[in-house]
Amino acid sequence: MDIDAKTIEQLGQRVQDARVYLHVDEKAAALEKLDEETAQPGFWDDAAHAQAVSKHAGNLRDTIKDYEETRSLFEDAQTAFELADEDDAFAEEAAKACELLERKLDALELSSWFTGQFDEGDAILTVNPGQGGQEANDWADMLFKMYTRYCEQKGWKVHVLDISYAEKIGIDRAIIQIEGRNVYGMMRSEVGVHRLVRISPTDMKARRHTTFASVELLPVLPEDIEVNIDPNDVRVDVYRSSGPGGQCVNTTDSAVRLTHIPTGIVVTCQNQKSQLHNKEAAFRVLKAKLYEHEEAKRAAEIEELRGERMDNSFGSQIRNYVLYPYQMVKDLRSGIETGNVEAVLGGDIEQFVIGYHKWKASQ
Repeated sequence: MDIDAKTIEQLGQRVQDARVYLHVDEKAAALEKLDEETAQPGFWDDAAHAQAVSKHAGNLRDTIKDYEETRSLFEDAQTAFELADEDDAFAEEAAKACELLERKLDALELSSWFTGQFDEGDAILTVNPGQGGQEANDWADMLFKMYTRYCEQKGWKVHVLDISYAEKIGIDRAIIQIEGRNVYGMMRSEVGVHRLVRISPTDMKARRHTTFASVELLPVLPEDIEVNIDPNDVRVDVYRSSGPGGQCVNTTDSAVRLTHIPTGIVVTCQNQKSQLHNKEAAFRVLKAKLYEHEEAKRAAEIEELRGERMDNSFGSQIRNYVLYPYQMVKDLRSGIETGNVEAVLGGDIEQFVIGYHKWKASQ
């Protein structure tokens, strides 16, 4: 990139702006108080509270560190630019530093959008097939794999809480817990109905099919968020986990199904190593679902946690994936599109995630 005094000035202003919109000074003061709390005797006596405080402190520390690294990079770029007249090598160094600085500032601006109560935390993502029969089952499986690959690229941890395989191809449902920074905030872009158009691999006449799958998202609630669950209101069923085609993959009754009788909410989990771990994971999902249920009752038409719900069928999709007669993926909200469908299905969805949040911020 071409570097001049105006470019340096603009980047410097963006760095100053970042200090303001990231609330760096406020976060530093808050971190100091949290560090004092963690140093108190008996801090770890309440493990749940201690973990929540430590995680919050870690997020604050990461934000401050990101800003300081960006500010330091700007100073390097500014120094290299001032020395560029004396040596061409400094001009090249300044250009590289400015390119990196722009990327870092873009990332800081993106993270500043996540100001919701749970945006910084982990999330539980569910993929369900919609209209389309076997095609929908296969499409849900493709989306499930796309998200797991995207999470791997982001360095996020993925835990499969539950996956139910369809009789012939694909899945009936997949539930994953994603752990990482700003996961819930970032992945809100994926909530809604996803539409696939392609030549069906299951159609003997090789006809074009349109099918649908939906994505839901819940926050992993912090331990200090109280959701009262009366054990008498929950029916617990245990059964054997099963894999593709119904083949038994577990010789013990380790899978768990929870039914919350007053609301009718059902949660299953079968992919953890033991019945105890499956039960803990299932209650984590149930807690999030009940919290959402109460929020929906309060908010009436506006569901702040899951986003607007739509029918899992034609006319309600948020994004189209077309493999035939041409190749294109297009987000119907942000207008972002690409012809590299293979890359998208391989997990390269960052442009859609960021595009959505830029669109959302502009509304």
